[in-house]
Amino acid sequence: MASRIEDYGLIGDCETAALVGRDGSIDWLCWPAFDSDACFAALLGTSRNGRWLLAPEGEIKRTTRRYRDDTLILETRFETADGVVDLIDFMPPRGKASDVVRLVRGVSGRVKMHMELVIRFGLGVDVPWVKKNPDGEGLLAISGQDMTVLRTPVETRGQDLTTLADFEIGEGDTVPFVLTYGASYQPVPEPIDPEAALRDTEDYWTEWCRRSTYDGSVQRDLVMRSLITLKALTFRPTGGIVAAPTTSLPEKLGGARNWDYRFCWLRDATFTLLALMNSGYTEEAAAWHNWLLRAAAGAPANMQIMYGILGQRRLLEWEAGWLCGYEGAQPVRVGNAAHAQLQLDVYGELIDAFHQSRMARLKLDEENWSLECTVVNHLAEVWDQPDHGIWERRGVPRHYVFSKVMCWVAFDRAIKSAERFGFKGPLVKWRVLREAIHRDVCRRGFDPDLNSFVESYGSKLLDASLLLLPSVGFLPPDDPRIRSTIEAVERHMMRGGFVLRHDPREAAGEIQPIEGAFLACSLWLADAHVLAADVDKAQTMFDRVVAVANDLGLLAEEFDPGAGRQTGNFPQALTHIALINTAHNLSAARADAEKPAVQRSS
Repeated sequence: MASRIEDYGLIGDCETAALVGRDGSIDWLCWPAFDSDACFAALLGTSRNGRWLLAPEGEIKRTTRRYRDDTLILETRFETADGVVDLIDFMPPRGKASDVVRLVRGVSGRVKMHMELVIRFGLGVDVPWVKKNPDGEGLLAISGQDMTVLRTPVETRGQDLTTLADFEIGEGDTVPFVLTYGASYQPVPEPIDPEAALRDTEDYWTEWCRRSTYDGSVQRDLVMRSLITLKALTFRPTGGIVAAPTTSLPEKLGGARNWDYRFCWLRDATFTLLALMNSGYTEEAAAWHNWLLRAAAGAPANMQIMYGILGQRRLLEWEAGWLCGYEGAQPVRVGNAAHAQLQLDVYGELIDAFHQSRMARLKLDEENWSLECTVVNHLAEVWDQPDHGIWERRGVPRHYVFSKVMCWVAFDRAIKSAERFGFKGPLVKWRVLREAIHRDVCRRGFDPDLNSFVESYGSKLLDASLLLLPSVGFLPPDDPRIRSTIEAVERHMMRGGFVLRHDPREAAGEIQPIEGAFLACSLWLADAHVLAADVDKAQTMFDRVVAVANDLGLLAEEFDPGAGRQTGNFPQALTHIALINTAHNLSAARADAEKPAVQRSS
């Protein structure tokens, strides 16, 4: 059985990532890239679906772990009756090949250790052919296009389609294990020096973190951990940022709301840019912007809500029936059918992201404005259509209020970019449409009986995305309609102090909500309070989210207040992005700034 979601730590090389359990088992790793099939899939199945365990053989009295300063080097300490041992896990910045390095170091006494390596390519189903490397160094595992080579001075043995090893570690000793991925039709990757790789990895992350300009008083360590996580989820060759490195971790434990998040969402575009730009990472912000530009290129009618890390458009969804799912949550899905949905909010996100980039003086491609005009002119023809909304509802399309608001944002930002930077465009037409959309939303999206904006036209239910209306500038934060909407969200959409995505009254027959509380939404509520100058309420909400981060500072998509557990894919980029932005907002507010540091420019 896999560990609790919050019991995992993250390591990665900015092209893929692995989850390491508190028990010393790597239960998830997709190689060679984030969206490749996993070779360790125990997270969604059993140990027979692939894992790599390194831990003391006997009883463990106490386990503690930490990241080494501002790096992605994970250190786990096992305390036993016979002594203490450290397990150091990391993935060096990728060279010609991708490596997972595990160093076992004796701290005190003498401890018997056990290694169990189960490689299952093809998402936990393909048993590889294992043989010794012809050069005598290492153990090869080959299946189809995939190959790994294990190098260690420890003697290994094969048993029941598993590679095993038993050894002892004494005080001051270090035993290395290096697992390297390569294509089976290429030469075997060259060995690396594990100790040199450790130094290189520490230098890489330390130097990267030095570039941060975040000097706020609010949770500096957690903000840096969130920035490191965001960097780790960035596919370095393209600049695309995956929503999470996992698939099918359930939104509701034991449920069927299990989705593949190893893709890049346009929904997160502006939030991501603000988090990076306001923290000093303009190079990463520019890379993300350029990924957006390439992904969105083409006919606006074909724009998708998400793309692959290379910009792929066809993310066909299928089910891996041989995996039992995390704690039995089925199905296990690969790909995401929501990529084909119409979500009008992404047009607003794209144009807003480009506007924010200009305001931050990022160097933009000369074709940017031409693309934006094409997108906005297309939106003029489709903004009044129903869609599937920001939460990717798979039912009948509706006129979602937030989708319409983001259509307004698209015209508003296009107009302001043209006015501020001297671009040419049909501004009279755009201004007329901007006003028409605003009137339409205020007339059809606000329910006077409820005294609140609602999820969709004609609905009596709420939606957490309504919390973003003041931050995108649709209405000022002191507008009575905004204040009453925030009050309505707090009254109807909170469980255990956290904000749900969907109105729980929608599922009248359920005692518990259909999923955990969406952590980014709780941080959006904090931002709304900052904008309303209620900093103390914002700080309380922020602290509540911070309190459910695991011991390493990592957060999943959601939190189940009843079970007291993290749920959903992990770690979740949007949660960490929201944490960064809210910390900036709070720090600026505490410093009596004129406006929150990461408020969208208008």
